[in-house]
Amino acid sequence: MNVRRRTLAVFTAGLVLSLSACGGGGAGSTDGGSSAPADPADITVGVAMPTQTSERWIADGNAVKAGLEKAGYKVDLQYANDDIPTQQQQIDQMITKGDDLLILAAIDGTALAGQLDAAKAAGVKVISYDRLIRDSANVDFYVSFDNYKVGVQQGTSLLTGLGLLNADGSKGTATGPFNVELFAGSLDDNNAGFFWNGAFDTIKPFIDSGQIVVKSGQTKIDEAATLRWQQEVAQKRMEDLLTSAYSDGSKVDGVLSPYDGISRGIITALQNAGYGTGGQKMPIITGQDAEIASVKLINDGVQYATIFKDTRKLAEQAITASEAYLDGKEPEANDTTTYDNGVKVVPSFLLQSDIVYKDNITSLLVDTGYYTQAEVDAGQAS
Repeated sequence: MNVRRRTLAVFTAGLVLSLSACGGGGAGSTDGGSSAPADPADITVGVAMPTQTSERWIADGNAVKAGLEKAGYKVDLQYANDDIPTQQQQIDQMITKGDDLLILAAIDGTALAGQLDAAKAAGVKVISYDRLIRDSANVDFYVSFDNYKVGVQQGTSLLTGLGLLNADGSKGTATGPFNVELFAGSLDDNNAGFFWNGAFDTIKPFIDSGQIVVKSGQTKIDEAATLRWQQEVAQKRMEDLLTSAYSDGSKVDGVLSPYDGISRGIITALQNAGYGTGGQKMPIITGQDAEIASVKLINDGVQYATIFKDTRKLAEQAITASEAYLDGKEPEANDTTTYDNGVKVVPSFLLQSDIVYKDNITSLLVDTGYYTQAEVDAGQAS
């Protein structure tokens, strides 16, 4: 049995107790609603996830569904396989069928305004899950991680790997210059900008000092973007960079990557070019989501780091916010200033993430029950 499913069973059992309690922490409201809550068995929550091609979205969908069902709700979980019209149709159907609340992880954060208008007209609250939905006043709440800080952590892990910083954040002994290339996420995902800004703000002083050199000259997010976060798109761009900027025999020392799937595409391109063999060491490569295949690469010394965003905690906050709305209350936000979607600042609950290096895989991922050691060794969830 997958250890995350075992952990989820414990997590959801505890969550049911917390949801039935009065008050409490997290995203739950502590103000007293006057209306009696409906029977959970009579309530359906629509959950729209972007794709099943990424293990993290499968884990998110399963965690949200299991937690809501343990709390007694019916769940309408849909995956759209990264196809925008499919996701629009799925959400339209959720509203038409009478789903009472929506939890939406958008493929394209700008493509759901019509669906949110329909939800508002039907009196259905909308929780934007991890990816902020833009250009609509009808986003009621946002649950995510501190995405600017995620970018800062990615930049920090790159600098640490290069030796420009020590693990404690102090100045490292390395001086450079180091050749570094930059990758960003998909521009239709609002989070991509936060990741990029956090990372770029962190490494820019080292670019300005000449300790980091971006040989390709591609230092703008639109130049570095990776459509739909796709591994093969990242691999092709890395191949092109090697051909165009490194044909003089110079070497890549580091790559800023915002997501593990992108990292694996970059690694494939580098390995095909001879990196990691014949005395050519692999560059310092960052990542995000602690996908099991990339955790193994970190454990094996191929990828340097990733960012762990514990989806169990994210699912818990989405469920807690849902419970508040379904009880006629307002969820508790811990950020009411950062996430402007172009129409309004969306009240948000932000979680904290961690940098995963080889030496803390056990403490962050194994000891917490997210993976087993056997899964880490195999690079595959059981």
